[in-house]
Amino acid sequence: MRRNRHSERDQLELFRALPGDLAPRDAQDLMAYPFFSLAKTKRTVPIDFRARAIAIRVEAVPEHGMATIWDADVLICAASQIVEARDAGLKTSRLMATPYEILTFVGRGSSARDYDRLKAGLDRLQSRMVLTSIRQPAKRRGHRFSWINEWKETADANGRAFGLELILPDWFYAGVIDDALVLTIDRAYFHLTGGLVRWLYRLVQKHGGRQDGGRSFDLVHLHAKSGILSPLKHFAYDVRQIVQRQALPGYQLVLTRGPDGTERLNFAPRLLMPLTARLRQRGLITNSEDNL
Repeated sequence: MRRNRHSERDQLELFRALPGDLAPRDAQDLMAYPFFSLAKTKRTVPIDFRARAIAIRVEAVPEHGMATIWDADVLICAASQIVEARDAGLKTSRLMATPYEILTFVGRGSSARDYDRLKAGLDRLQSRMVLTSIRQPAKRRGHRFSWINEWKETADANGRAFGLELILPDWFYAGVIDDALVLTIDRAYFHLTGGLVRWLYRLVQKHGGRQDGGRSFDLVHLHAKSGILSPLKHFAYDVRQIVQRQALPGYQLVLTRGPDGTERLNFAPRLLMPLTARLRQRGLITNSEDNL
């Protein structure tokens, strides 16, 4: 007996992107862990990350390379649309239709070259495989997926390209629908040009909070968590440059060094008492460290 086979697209109801200037939202799991290449050059070396019960492996095909943190802007746009619709009481779906205004949402141009770059990013998002234990109910269980199950261009009645339709993976969609797993980000994020500074902003936004005294990470831990291929000394130099420029929207950054020589990145929202003053009160920095 011949069975009727239905594609995933046939089983999903189409969710059309909402118009208007939406607040950018990001998925917390993507902010906290190394899922993307931070380099603009092609990367095919896998990311392998383990910390306690968390395991992540990201693989890339040689043809397209690993999806980058700039490609992840598509997922930020999708998350923003889904949360906005959900909060308005509208029905959402993993099958999304969005016009090419997705490019303006993430602060890019609308030239043919920009469209081509967007489509190349979609190929990377679809072709790479992610295996993770995050949000899995039992130990030693993993969820394998691509960031986009499939995508296609859409056209108007005259055959002119209009926008995109894409299918998001269940792992990502489930995390976005859960309000506790999504955070609003500053629109200035899209104007950050470096991969490391983008990654660092997302991590700090995830962990920054409003705690008295801010938060901190040692650079060895940050280096491992970034998934970056460059050695620790190069990573540390780049972080120092970011601190010197105070490049993260909404946050003040300070580097301190412990008695054992370990460097730590301290960060706190700028609306709180200046971070340097709090650290100086605790004897953690001197005046000469303020401009590190």
